[in-house]
Amino acid sequence: MNVIYLVIIAAIGGIAVALQGQLMGSIDKQAGTLESVFVTYGGGGFLIGIIMILLRGGNLSGLSQVPWYTLLSGPMGLILIAAIGYSVPRLGLVPAFTILVAAQFATAALIDQFGLFGADIRPITLSRVTGMLVMFLGIWLVMR
Repeated sequence: MNVIYLVIIAAIGGIAVALQGQLMGSIDKQAGTLESVFVTYGGGGFLIGIIMILLRGGNLSGLSQVPWYTLLSGPMGLILIAAIGYSVPRLGLVPAFTILVAAQFATAALIDQFGLFGADIRPITLSRVTGMLVMFLGIWLVMR
């Protein structure tokens, strides 16, 4: 697959996450964290359910083939969405997402290093460590 295509998809995802964070923060301030998570997951779940029914007939039989721990992606998503909805209106969009992305990078590096959850092993290199240290410096600069 063309790398430019993948970069564009990832960038669109990043834009959507930032927009979602701000919109959820607004719901959180007005209605509460649980309500913002409900709107996000409820609306998204409804939409993907309709799409899945239209495109695939709603068949979930493939889920019986996945390892049990992969089903934790749902609760992890709830934690992510709740953390975004709660932290954005209290910290601001940039500080909240700076911390979120740094935590993602650190966790992803460990998953890659040890091949956890079926990931291909990609050792932590000096370059990766340096990049994460620069990111942590960025967090400090953003938060001061």
